[in-house]
Amino acid sequence: MLNALDKLMLEKVADLHEIPQGAYNIRKNGAGVQRNTTANIDIITKEDKSGIDVIVKPYTKGESVHIPVIVTEENINDVVYNTFEIGEYSDVLVVAGCGIHNSGSHASQHDGIHNFFVRKGAKLKYVEKHYGQGEGQGQRVLNPKTIIEAEAGSVVELELIQIKGIDRTKRDTEIRLMDNAKLVVTERLLTYMDQEAESNITVELQGADSSAQIISRSVAQDDSKQEFYFDLVGRNKGRGHIQCDAIIMHNAQVLSTPKISAYHSEAQLVHEAAIGRIESEQLIKLMSIGFSEKEAEDTILNGFLK
Repeated sequence: MLNALDKLMLEKVADLHEIPQGAYNIRKNGAGVQRNTTANIDIITKEDKSGIDVIVKPYTKGESVHIPVIVTEENINDVVYNTFEIGEYSDVLVVAGCGIHNSGSHASQHDGIHNFFVRKGAKLKYVEKHYGQGEGQGQRVLNPKTIIEAEAGSVVELELIQIKGIDRTKRDTEIRLMDNAKLVVTERLLTYMDQEAESNITVELQGADSSAQIISRSVAQDDSKQEFYFDLVGRNKGRGHIQCDAIIMHNAQVLSTPKISAYHSEAQLVHEAAIGRIESEQLIKLMSIGFSEKEAEDTILNGFLK
């Protein structure tokens, strides 16, 4: 049974106000607690290691899979290996994410390794949201790794979000695109106090006429530190664009390290990065219509991270 805290965490990381319709697998404190499958989507527990296989049948349309993880105890060190088979010409939503509530003195950590096989002509939207809370001194640590093989004509959309409360995180994302495959990645990250976050995104345009657009937006406050490493590789005719924007405040640090490599004469690759503070003119404009300084600042930050 899920208690009030569990439900709060599910709302934060998966926008769930109740148990979802369709396929789902809910994991709590290192163990599966609730699961449902459908005629078109199966979820199978792995036999050789911790994790699940999610199998979406070809031509499945308009269905979703929710696989949230919640950690509500201290001293948890949980690792899962999840594999997703997204059948050809299907169109599905996968919602993952992890919420950690730690009120103790020992760290709690969840590492999720997700392998996606997006078959020919399929469309996948994958949303992964991270959230932490709790009054304890124990750290909240998340280290996700996502590997995606996108076959010819497939479309992949990723939303990678860390909204609050995670003390340490290292996110690794590796994506390979075949002929005419399309990728859109939106990354949003907020750190404060002394939190540290690292994001590594590698995209290979292997097939002809594949394309990738990556947008990373972040806010670093207080004494927090963020590091971004982007590697865009054009091995065939195709287009790739990376845009990294960050707002830096107080004593925070943001490092953005781009790498673009073209191995084909018709690979068109672009990287843009901008790091800066909130302009005083923006604050003054909002304060002139009745906002306090903090309200004006919060309004700007909320709009930036949308």
